[in-house]
Amino acid sequence: MEDPESAPEPQPGLGALRTPAKELLSSRKGQLLLVESVLSFFTFVCYICSNDAAFMTVPLLEFLLALFISSAYLMKLNEKFKGIHWPLWDFIRSGTAAVVYFAISIAVISRTSSAASKAAAVFGFMATVAFALDTYLIFNDLTPFLSGRDSAAAPQTQKKEGDDSDSDSSFSFD
Repeated sequence: MEDPESAPEPQPGLGALRTPAKELLSSRKGQLLLVESVLSFFTFVCYICSNDAAFMTVPLLEFLLALFISSAYLMKLNEKFKGIHWPLWDFIRSGTAAVVYFAISIAVISRTSSAASKAAAVFGFMATVAFALDTYLIFNDLTPFLSGRDSAAAPQTQKKEGDDSDSDSSFSFD
């Protein structure tokens, strides 16, 4: 009779991808990456069908970058390659995507009248919101890194009630 506490050995091959994929898609980051990928793909298809095919580069690049980030998190490359600060790179990616999507959506809405172009602009505005939300959430996670301290490692110091000194008085000129 088998020991009930022993866990079955993980399946080699594609069976090993089930657990990380489920973890990624159930997380907030995974859901945002999925929304970004889908909106970028729909925007890309709409630009292909419209007269404004010149704008198709941004949605295509953002679709591919979102797929790359998703697969990197899926394969846990962020844990294997510690030399890259993945959240900072993702912050730059999502921030620039939000700004560029907003700019091209404004340009397309203001100059064209075709239905496919207007649909692409609407998907572009929705992608702007998704990328901006992702940027905001990543920024909240990056704040300790950007301020030069790690929130988990740095002890919180509180001012005493009678301490009226400002931050400049802590410097010593000895």
